[in-house]
Amino acid sequence: MIDYRSIEQRICQVLGLTRRPVAVAFRDSAPAGVAQFSGSEPSGCSFWRLAGEGRAFYTVPSDHYNCVIGSHTHRIPLPPERAKEVEQTLSVMTGIGYIRMEEVAGIPQLPKTPGVVIYAPLGETPVDPDVVLFVGTPGRMMLLQEAALRAGVASSLPAMGRPTCMALPAALAHGVIASTGCVGNRVYTDLGDDELYVTLPGHAMAKVADEAATIASANAELTEYHKGRRRELATS
Repeated sequence: MIDYRSIEQRICQVLGLTRRPVAVAFRDSAPAGVAQFSGSEPSGCSFWRLAGEGRAFYTVPSDHYNCVIGSHTHRIPLPPERAKEVEQTLSVMTGIGYIRMEEVAGIPQLPKTPGVVIYAPLGETPVDPDVVLFVGTPGRMMLLQEAALRAGVASSLPAMGRPTCMALPAALAHGVIASTGCVGNRVYTDLGDDELYVTLPGHAMAKVADEAATIASANAELTEYHKGRRRELATS
């Protein structure tokens, strides 16, 4: 397996990231030696918070039932006794003007229902990740996206918004995705008002890490270049 610990260290150091990237893998069954999640969380993205804090674990579909939107993006059907929660949640969201019902059909989903979802800090992932979530300030995420562009793995999609979790299947299908997040995600993950996400497909990690230093160095030089131009040319 690729040395993801080295990749995490290289990217975070070069780009000045302060939060650990989170590796997410969708599998049919749990890998040996990985602990199963025990407890309850209100959303699928809550597991991102736990992994970002240093935990490695896997969930089963029932761990995601509390979030009907996250269950939808992960193609996890709710059991019959909870199916009514989908209509209730959408009714609330449409009723307050948060979302239009016709938007639901366009929300990206995983290609199939996972048997388990594995979460871990990137450097401690027990399996090759399908997607990797990075979080940081816009300036830091700009550098990450530019490294992805240089590596040839950026998508042509615009930045995504609500729901944040749709960035995972979108990254799997299209390449690197930026997401401004959504209010639920910000509550459940402690994402700051000054932070956003960039989601990378797992297979792109080595390429992006290889280009990160070039992008960081180029931006440092361009910062001084543009500062000089501003001093020379700005008159107001």
